[in-house]
Amino acid sequence: MTEYRVHARRIDSHGSLAIAKEAEVVLDTDMAGRRDAMNPVELLLAALAACMLKGIERVTPMLAFQIEGAEVTLEAVRQDAPPKLTLIRYQITVDSAETDQRLDLLHRNILKYGTISNTLLGAVPLEGTLRRKG
Repeated sequence: MTEYRVHARRIDSHGSLAIAKEAEVVLDTDMAGRRDAMNPVELLLAALAACMLKGIERVTPMLAFQIEGAEVTLEAVRQDAPPKLTLIRYQITVDSAETDQRLDLLHRNILKYGTISNTLLGAVPLEGTLRRKG
């Protein structure tokens, strides 16, 4: 069993700071919002994007998959009452000459072995595709 730890603290009414290992992330906890930090939903989406990109790094050697680059774009739909996400859409774009069948295999493996994607799937629908850059 693996455990993770993050410590977060309020700096002032405009922001907070999260610390894990030697990394720090400024958090947008200002009620008016701020442009130079991610709010909680954006952080959740960033965690999902990182999960998917890390999944690519994990499975490409196992599949002997040739890739030159990858990008993930996400968006979330939020309802107001009660406040919650009702849908997360994603687009994974890979720069690769692999066949469509191999791209599909990569996509399935990214979702199958992703800690964040598997956790979120229990709470909110994830809809998306993996496509070739071009």
